[in-house]
Amino acid sequence: MKFLATDLAGVFVIEIEPNVDHRGFFARLWCEDEFGQHGLATDFVQSSVCHNGLKGTLRGLHFQWPPCREAKLVRCIRGSVYDVVVDLRPDSATFTQHFAVVLDSEKHNAVYVPAGFAHAYQTLEHNSDLLYMMSDFYRPELSDGFRYDDSAFEITWPLPVECIAERDKLYPDFNPEEYAKRYTTLGKNSHSLFSKSTR
Repeated sequence: MKFLATDLAGVFVIEIEPNVDHRGFFARLWCEDEFGQHGLATDFVQSSVCHNGLKGTLRGLHFQWPPCREAKLVRCIRGSVYDVVVDLRPDSATFTQHFAVVLDSEKHNAVYVPAGFAHAYQTLEHNSDLLYMMSDFYRPELSDGFRYDDSAFEITWPLPVECIAERDKLYPDFNPEEYAKRYTTLGKNSHSLFSKSTR
């Protein structure tokens, strides 16, 4: 596998290195040793698939508050999507900045989203499916989000939004001071959990 670093520390685009012959190809999608060598989470505890029927469907921006330390490995297994991650780590030099990449089922590429980031995507084709691997359990009480079109993040989406959940349209404006205060407070109260999940 190829691990391509981005301008956001900890975010990687991961590409396959296929072994090709007359039958097709064989390639690894995940390897505990290689992920560990790059300092990425290797203790994935959940996996989910997300189906999207319509081109232009938008999901996000979603994240979980501490003490959840959910890292994600996201791959498009059918169709293609415009995938976006936003740095929500208040002490980061790239706080509120985003990175975007097209995930394509023909390329088999993936994006690694560390803990402390929000995630969103827009489908570029009908019937696009994503596969998630997560390093922490989903906890509804810690689940939250920000609007996909919040001016604080300056994200330009490639298509008109054709389908979106009501909650994703109604998240309040991002307030960096209020967010940082809550994030830091929750983080201090869960230091041991933070350390455990970022090995």
